Amino acid sequence: MSTHDNDFHYLERLPADPSKKAPLLVLLHGYGSNEGDLFSFASELPKELHIISLRAPHTLGFNSYAWYSINFDADQNKFSDLEEAKVSVEKIAAFLNEIIATKNIESSKVFLLGFSQGAILSYALSLQSEKIPYVIALSGYLNEDLLRKPIHTNTDYFVSHGSVDQVIPVAWAQKTPLFFQQQNIQHTYKEYPVGHGVHPQNFYDFKNWLEARL
Repeated sequence: MSTHDNDFHYLERLPADPSKKAPLLVLLHGYGSNEGDLFSFASELPKELHIISLRAPHTLGFNSYAWYSINFDADQNKFSDLEEAKVSVEKIAAFLNEIIATKNIESSKVFLLGFSQGAILSYALSLQSEKIPYVIALSGYLNEDLLRKPIHTNTDYFVSHGSVDQVIPVAWAQKTPLFFQQQNIQHTYKEYPVGHGVHPQNFYDFKNWLEARL
């Protein structure tokens, strides 16, 4: 089911029993992808979940979208457009507020799952909001330039990364558990022998992590 609401196109899978308050899982894809990518996980995830997969607002090409621009200088150094990123964070926050207010959602069971750029925004949003108890951050990193003070430390995180990631170095991801330890933030951190993608064992591990918190 494809829907357009509050500036977002999204795919949605309703929970098995719509009469009950449902845990919510919101999926945020990576740079250059679309809402159909992570939604492919939906059929393998618990039936009680209300799942929504958002399409990022910036069009890169046919069926290719981004949460914020990545620009290159003459030496091919990459620069993220942090202002665009902050706007996307605010838009996702507003969307979440609307969904929680208007649909039959169990507000204590809200999960964000982000891949790459989606994971970067999941960190930024959850650390500035008290409304996101759980985050699954795949192949991303914590960009402290996107954080607003004070940060909120009540979210529980599942963080994973490929040990041979050629897009976002694993060394960047390894800083995240150190930050969380310093802030006393609950987290699980795992690495897998894969590049910039989701290893099959990674899927089963975050699925088990999620199921344990439903």
